[in-house]
Amino acid sequence: MISKGRFLNILRRAAVVVAISLTLFSVVFYYQQGVLIFQTERELTRDPSALGWAFEDVSLPVMGETTHGWFMPLESARGVVLFCHGNGGNVAMHLDGTRLFRALGYSTLTFDYGGYGRSTGRPSETRMYADSLAMWTYVTETRRIPANHIIIWGQSFGGAAACDLGARVQPAAVVLESTFLSMADCVFGERWALPGDWLLRYHFRNVDKVGRIHAPLLVIHSPDDTLFPIRHGRGLYERANDPKRFIEKRGDHYDTAIPNKRLPEDVKKFLEPLLVDAAEAS
Repeated sequence: MISKGRFLNILRRAAVVVAISLTLFSVVFYYQQGVLIFQTERELTRDPSALGWAFEDVSLPVMGETTHGWFMPLESARGVVLFCHGNGGNVAMHLDGTRLFRALGYSTLTFDYGGYGRSTGRPSETRMYADSLAMWTYVTETRRIPANHIIIWGQSFGGAAACDLGARVQPAAVVLESTFLSMADCVFGERWALPGDWLLRYHFRNVDKVGRIHAPLLVIHSPDDTLFPIRHGRGLYERANDPKRFIEKRGDHYDTAIPNKRLPEDVKKFLEPLLVDAAEAS
């Protein structure tokens, strides 16, 4: 039979082992988050000319590095979509997603965050926000496109860049497609999001920023989304200011084509009156 003193010693040793293990896990988790979150790809396997589209390379100085993008003009465009893509790949791999914008009659400016494609440096939350703001400045000041003719569109992880930018500037509208409440909520779940936040290097707290967006907001999400469940989209929508609209699309996370034949028409109904009002005001 184990004596009480020996039993307490075993408990103390076990507690020490658990504490050391948790500390090591926390340290590794903290410093490896960038690898898990930012799934970068350097090689551009194609450019818009592969789809028969005219385009211009855009290279901007950001935080001592260079941020690269493509401006794809459309003749007689209604406006410009500033597109913030998801966390995987690069602009070449997200070209198909821009078909929707062209079908709606918009020119497109899409870009890579630091560490992606031809954008130099390393990816980070701060750099991602700086990249999107630099592209906004380019399209409004260099190309002289009025802010009320620009749609900020964030898809998936790019919703964090769109949400942050939309809270800083005043575009015609902000669109958040299949995005999330916060990184803590994604990693730890709704119940443990707040206590788990201290373990994260990157927070992406869209939940705190969406209420600071004062442009019309469109939230698009699917009940079939297995990466960011629909409660993320609903949560952002509930915290947003009016005017706002929620569109429920079909299919899993990145599905926007075949399962969503009505999506272009639904988006058009939301955006078209905004651009008409903008044209009258300009």
